[in-house]
Amino acid sequence: MTQPANNTQYIYDQFNDPERDAFISGTFPEDFAWGCATAAYQVEGGYDADGKGEGVWDAFSHLDGKIFNNHTGDVACDSYNKIDEDVQLLKNLGVSHYRFSLSWARILPTGFVNEVNQAGVQYYHKLLDALAVANIKPMVTIHHFDLPKSLDNLGGWHNELMAVYFNMFADFCFREFGSKVKLWLTINEPTVFAILGYEFGRFPPGWTHLGSGAYRAVSVMLKAHAMAYRTYDTKYRKSQGGLVSIALNSFWDEPKTDSDADKAAAERFQQFELGSVAKPIFVDGDIPDVMKEYVDRKSRQLGLLCSRIPSFNEDERQLLKGTADYFALNYYSTRIVNHKDYDPQSLLVPSIFSDYDVEESWDKSFPRAFSEWLYSAPWGFRKLLNWIKKNYGDVPIYITENGFSEEDGPMDLNDTERVKYYKSHINEMLKARLLDGANVQGYFAWSLMDNFEWMEGYNHRFGLHHVDFNDPERPRRAKASSKVYAKIIKDNGFPA
Repeated sequence: MTQPANNTQYIYDQFNDPERDAFISGTFPEDFAWGCATAAYQVEGGYDADGKGEGVWDAFSHLDGKIFNNHTGDVACDSYNKIDEDVQLLKNLGVSHYRFSLSWARILPTGFVNEVNQAGVQYYHKLLDALAVANIKPMVTIHHFDLPKSLDNLGGWHNELMAVYFNMFADFCFREFGSKVKLWLTINEPTVFAILGYEFGRFPPGWTHLGSGAYRAVSVMLKAHAMAYRTYDTKYRKSQGGLVSIALNSFWDEPKTDSDADKAAAERFQQFELGSVAKPIFVDGDIPDVMKEYVDRKSRQLGLLCSRIPSFNEDERQLLKGTADYFALNYYSTRIVNHKDYDPQSLLVPSIFSDYDVEESWDKSFPRAFSEWLYSAPWGFRKLLNWIKKNYGDVPIYITENGFSEEDGPMDLNDTERVKYYKSHINEMLKARLLDGANVQGYFAWSLMDNFEWMEGYNHRFGLHHVDFNDPERPRRAKASSKVYAKIIKDNGFPA
């Protein structure tokens, strides 16, 4: 396509394509995994119950001004005391799978394996047993943003030894729960936790190591993941027969125009966000060349003698390469990307975002969720699935998170925008599988219920079920989206 004379017209044609966006009929394979997802700190509560240690979110949320309206996850959805109720919600939906995470500090209060909290261990056994009775298979995340505070005090994910500590915790989890778990995720969204926690200070530990903090944390998390994968491979795979991966997040990055510069910018942004963690695992153990090129050049422009992004040596590349049995993708939104030069010498401080040389935006035609970063452009979901297939081959793909937020307010169970979001995105996933050959094998909606949405507290609601956080009993009520999702699951897609 040649560069159109009217750029506005190009954008309109590009983002509004009735033929591309047409709804199709079809179904998924009989063994397709339908599920919902949650995370420990966001739903469990019981922040100091029965010997649980302090986690980083316990400490961070208790600091004044860190969370919207000073909300905390002290009680959250009280899932620590509502296993049967939560499993009933899953049964009502008809899901085959449930993704949840383990609270490291609930199991190992100090973060180390020499002190085990048996009450915490038994809580997860009880949950796993209740799921088994309901014929619901677990997908278990070992670390979902929630580090023990004691390990955070040792430097958190900037401490190279964290990879060792995490591997010890993962080893404990595989040994303790592995007979009941066939789908594992080591770490959730390493880039998100690294950027918000170590670069911009909006997540714990609240550090603002601009220009290097996120790169360093991601590097350690990748090595931690790889060590845990190797541990499962050598000690547990033969007897337990499970699969292990890592949950990676990504937007779809659509070029703003048909110019070579914008197309290169969109691809570059995709490589920085997703390729930075996927290529080391699924390809060759190393980060994308474009990252090395850009960060090295911008580091030297600042007068540094080495790059701000850590490099992997040959042993580390061999450790990382091939450490996932499936591709776990968290996808929510699509953004528009154009090229923009950033001179690091003109900035007061370096920033990872100036490394990309891109500018991001959203088109006004995209329906927006309450979260400022979440716009509904379902076609971008399909494009991202095809990009993964193109770059990483015919790898099995599980969508481990996908959802739509609404603002807290008077209870309204008729969540029509979320219904539209789920139907359109699941249909685009069906197109990616049936029409494009993407090997999508499962889908997990975020989230089973409204919960503690990190620094936004309870002001952003993602749940298929409404939770009343003003009621000590935390009652759950089904929203319209839960009934629509249940129908899609029952039909296994959209039969003619």
